[in-house]
Amino acid sequence: MSKPSPAIAAGCIGAALVLLATGSVGAMVHGAKTRLEHPSAPVEKVAVADDAEVAYCTPEFKQVLQRVLNACGLVGGEQRRGCQPADVKTFASISDADFNALFTPLKDRGAVILFDENSDALDDGAKKLLEERWADRKGARYFFVVARASRDGTTEGNRSLSHKRANSVLFQVHGIAPEDDLDKEVGLLWLGSEFAQLPSAYCDWTSSRSGERCTPPTLTRSAFASWVDCRL
Repeated sequence: MSKPSPAIAAGCIGAALVLLATGSVGAMVHGAKTRLEHPSAPVEKVAVADDAEVAYCTPEFKQVLQRVLNACGLVGGEQRRGCQPADVKTFASISDADFNALFTPLKDRGAVILFDENSDALDDGAKKLLEERWADRKGARYFFVVARASRDGTTEGNRSLSHKRANSVLFQVHGIAPEDDLDKEVGLLWLGSEFAQLPSAYCDWTSSRSGERCTPPTLTRSAFASWVDCRL
């Protein structure tokens, strides 16, 4: 069988290129027409990092976060049980400094809810701030509440008081979001006076009593509350 002449072959290749270009242009025009007629239709995007994954979600941060989540029953279990000082130290295997480091990057996300001495009652400022923080979810999965108590009184009494303060925050959140699956979203930690007291740097954070002078003793009668944006 004879081979086609070079001129015929070149003509065939040229025709094929024209058809390919015409088809590509046609597809582009059709795609543009579809986007104009249906602006809400999903458009394919290049894969990017999760919007909820922010700068502080480093591998080290996630490692500590995972240990705390496991210790406090927020993952792998059927019910939230929360954490008390022994849980955090034993099951999470974390020091005071490392525990506070877990929350240090959350300055713009967290809030310090202040209580009166020997009280677990939320005042109006605390309720308002909790509503604002809960509404500022931004796709986060876990909301941590970490309550403390001063070193006055007995260890058992302070542990009980910090537990009541954590529950006061939880009850208030139930009123804000009664339909949410809070048992899988809210992690309660009550640390009494035994573990990870807040350093004075937390006086610079948003507080439920912005007009009150903040001191280290003030921070011992508090509950820290914040969404955590990291994905595990």
